[in-house]
Amino acid sequence: MADTSSNLRTGGQILVDCLRLHGVDTVFCVPGESYLAALDAFHDVQDQINLVVCRQEGGVTNMADAWGKMTGKPGVAFVTRGPGATNASVGIHTAHQDSTPLILFVGQIARDMSEREAFQEVDYRRMFGEMTKWVAQIDNPARVPEMVSRAFHVATSGRPGPVVLALPEDMQTERADAEDGQPYHSAQANPGAADLATFREMLDAAKKPLVLAGGGGWTPEACTDLAAFAEQNHLPVAVSFRRQDLMDNRHPNYAGVIGLGINPKLKARLDETDLLIVLGPQLGEIVSGGYTYFTFPKPKQPFIHISAGVDELGKVYQADLGINSGMAEFCAAARAMDPVDGAWVGEAATAHADYMAFSSPAPMPGDVNYSEIVGWLSENLPEDSVITNGAGNYTVWVHRFFRYKQYGTQLAPQSGAMGYGVPSGVSAAVRHRDRVVVSFSGDGCFQMNGQEIGTAVQQGAKVIFVVVNNGMYGTIRMHQETHYPKRKSGTDLVNPDFAALARAYGAHGETVTQTADFEAAFERCRAVDGPSLIELVIDPDAVLPTSTLSGIQAAALKA
Repeated sequence: MADTSSNLRTGGQILVDCLRLHGVDTVFCVPGESYLAALDAFHDVQDQINLVVCRQEGGVTNMADAWGKMTGKPGVAFVTRGPGATNASVGIHTAHQDSTPLILFVGQIARDMSEREAFQEVDYRRMFGEMTKWVAQIDNPARVPEMVSRAFHVATSGRPGPVVLALPEDMQTERADAEDGQPYHSAQANPGAADLATFREMLDAAKKPLVLAGGGGWTPEACTDLAAFAEQNHLPVAVSFRRQDLMDNRHPNYAGVIGLGINPKLKARLDETDLLIVLGPQLGEIVSGGYTYFTFPKPKQPFIHISAGVDELGKVYQADLGINSGMAEFCAAARAMDPVDGAWVGEAATAHADYMAFSSPAPMPGDVNYSEIVGWLSENLPEDSVITNGAGNYTVWVHRFFRYKQYGTQLAPQSGAMGYGVPSGVSAAVRHRDRVVVSFSGDGCFQMNGQEIGTAVQQGAKVIFVVVNNGMYGTIRMHQETHYPKRKSGTDLVNPDFAALARAYGAHGETVTQTADFEAAFERCRAVDGPSLIELVIDPDAVLPTSTLSGIQAAALKA
């Protein structure tokens, strides 16, 4: 047994004290015997750290990712070794692709058992290496402050992302003398004077510029500066996939989303621009239309790329000007720059009008018009309401017809991971107990982490879950009918009564089969002091706002 006669702290106690030092007030977990000593240390700080006990480790890291998106600070997660860590990997992958600060602590086998294929042993450096910024194991309790501090700095500096630290269980019970140090401060690059001068020269020479904002590392101040910079220079601003909350969608300079389901008029604008200012996002598959929107290796459009991560510059496409800078730092500098009196005045207004027309609700098959429901929510919810979703075709309606008004109100996985909607909704409702939180999931997406309704009930989290039920994996069926028409295979779902399932968890449940019934059902959910769920029964033929399943099938058969 460890010596308990001295005032030395255990590794678990040092770890929890360090979390408090770095400002952590919420931790997401599924308990495990591999980190019992850390769990015991959390017992002593219950009034300072809310330990949110989840149902599955994928829910843990999805909640932590959502927390990181909302706060700009690392979401903190704890899971057990082996199966716990593998379950948690889905949220780590999302945090990596979405540039979200997150720190995952994984209980690990005792140090004297390593390299023996001990019970649930995994080498986390190899397992998580490609989807994290840093992976390490803390073998000495005296080094806990050093390595935890480094984790916070790495997760938040440059391009944000996830860090994983393994915690051998015997290290957590061993006692040590350790100084906790100081709270972390993230570091970001600033744009240089020469780069800003070149940036302004290129903007002055343009006739039809376009800003594309996205990526991670944004702040409310950066968004304010972006809007001011766009106003001063009369620039249309598009945003990348699932980053719609970077600018008020009603702003006269807002042009819409470059990603899945792009407005054809915005796509034409992207093709015609003579200066593309990419502010933050990686030009990956979704933003580049499967690497077809831009010529390789040098886009035909004159191209400026501003990135918080220096490794992103020139990663796929060669820029005419690459600037390594944090988003807040660049946007502040751009706002302070002398405005350019360009030839494109009026383009922003045209782009915004195109967006407004494209985002107006449209007819669709069936008794439930999903676009009208999303449009009603957009018009009637408070401006600070948080909208979350997972992945699937059902999200296209949310992204197209909901107009986001404030930064931090959209939680959606750029990684395209299903199962994100429910846990992110719980995380948002825990974080913002005074706001309306609406969490969208498809019927397939919901069932990947729907058990986290139990976490919402336990936390008293007032979140309204909306389950869009069309009885199938709709995205896959769409692709199936495109490539293999009338050969349905593996895409049907036999579903539970989702409203009854919610009630079984102790939440309020509603089922909506007519558009006109939604408003009253939603208001009943808002009146509930806790979580609630609305099941929307959607016609399976309504596979996209612009397409029907039968139409896709007919076109494929003719091809």
